[in-house]
Amino acid sequence: MTVTAPKEDLQKITVEIPKSLLTAAQEQTGKGITQTVTAGLKKLRAERAYKAILAMKGKVDLELDLNELREDRLPE
Repeated sequence: MTVTAPKEDLQKITVEIPKSLLTAAQEQTGKGITQTVTAGLKKLRAERAYKAILAMKGKVDLELDLNELREDRLPE
């Protein structure tokens, strides 16, 4: 898999991380170093979004009627 972002959106970095951590992460993803690091950073971004959503728990009133939703799915 290659990174498809335009070149101006990429940033080349040098990091020092434990080899065992990188190896384990690469085994998990089955990808190269760049793709593995990118996947990890995306997971961190998603985790922040999930936490923001969870913080809204009980604060949003959707006023959904489950019976009405079920009827909407039935073929006519």
